[in-house]
Amino acid sequence: MALFGNAHTIDPAKAQHDYARLLGQDEQVYAAYLLIRDTILFTDRRLILVDKQGITGKKTEYHSVPYRSITHFSVETAGHFDLDAELKIWISGTPAPIEKTFTKGVDIYEVQAILTQFVAR
Repeated sequence: MALFGNAHTIDPAKAQHDYARLLGQDEQVYAAYLLIRDTILFTDRRLILVDKQGITGKKTEYHSVPYRSITHFSVETAGHFDLDAELKIWISGTPAPIEKTFTKGVDIYEVQAILTQFVAR
């Protein structure tokens, strides 16, 4: 399913190792999702979006979003014919949401619970 650009779960310990240079002291990856070339990390402090750019993917943009900057979010569950679920996150000062699509292999309710845990602090 990754060929279609949909997210799937990756091991948080592997993400912790692979993205250690992005993490602060004692920052822990709580959950991670991998797209074709992009990665979404939920840490205990912030949301990190890793955006690979260009044809080769050598250029990478890193977005760090503190949970306190998230004004609200929504999830749209998968239907009978649409097997993908969507997550939309609105950031303070930005009118358009960040949108990510997850396959049926990802529990969108778990993603919502992670966001709720960190945003509600």
